[in-house]
Amino acid sequence: MKFTTFLSGAAILAASATASFAEGEVVGFAQIGSESGWRAAETTLTRNQAEERGYQLQFSDAQQRQENQIAAIRSFIAQGVDAILLAPVVATGWDSVLEEAQEAEIPVVLLDRQVDSADELYLTAVGSNLVHEGEVAGEWLVGEVGDRDCRIVELQGTTGSSPAIDRKTGFENAIQGHDNLEIVRSQTGDFTRAQGKEVMESFLQAENGGADICALYAHNDDMAVGAIQAIKEAGLAPGEDILIVSIDGVPDIFQAMADGEANATVELTPNMAGPAFDALEAYWADGTAPEKFIQTESKLYTQVDDPAGEYEARKDLGY
Repeated sequence: MKFTTFLSGAAILAASATASFAEGEVVGFAQIGSESGWRAAETTLTRNQAEERGYQLQFSDAQQRQENQIAAIRSFIAQGVDAILLAPVVATGWDSVLEEAQEAEIPVVLLDRQVDSADELYLTAVGSNLVHEGEVAGEWLVGEVGDRDCRIVELQGTTGSSPAIDRKTGFENAIQGHDNLEIVRSQTGDFTRAQGKEVMESFLQAENGGADICALYAHNDDMAVGAIQAIKEAGLAPGEDILIVSIDGVPDIFQAMADGEANATVELTPNMAGPAFDALEAYWADGTAPEKFIQTESKLYTQVDDPAGEYEARKDLGY
């Protein structure tokens, strides 16, 4: 599969887009919800990008329910919008509504997640390599623990979502062949801070009060932040007694790293809208079809990478 890479980081997130020839276009955005700080930042940056480019953004919050997203897309089609952005809550079940958008000649761009539908049903997908994100997290843990035995607990994302599936696959790929590392418990925390805390509490109770846990791998930072609170309440030191690695790069995880309570995060930029709108503008101009996957960068940050400074750089970006 061909792909284009877009760099991430605070400098790109803060950059302003110039007004385009497509000013006045109406774009529907079927967002998953606001289950995490990262998701809130994606929404804020998408609104900002649309405003800066002169688009009218029709926004729908699906509250993490696929049926709500499908209803929103059908509403956008009925309104005759010029394009649709979709951050799909799960990977399956999109064929019919994507076919309806295609029949209406409305291009659809996927943001940060993939679907199992044929790729001719959407214009392009903007996101990171989710398997690679998991691999980066796993490789960090392999290097950090060395030859020590390490019992790992895993907080998975929303069941059936592409990040949960692929981030798990990538992490397992990275630790495969390292017999001293073992995932002993794995359960969904639904990408939320509250569920991350609740599930981590059950892990701690099941694993000798946490004494038998070497590391936590969380599919997103918000679940990790919730788990940190559970670990502290259990009388343990997160980041020391239990190593913590997660994915997204939200401000609160950088603050936790600065406080010594988390160890590593793999950044996922929330600026998916910029590359998406760039692709749409080229398509609107002369029918130029973008590559089917526009890849963003996945960068590892640890406690040595000035997490306090990274927190300051991100705290006003909409998280």
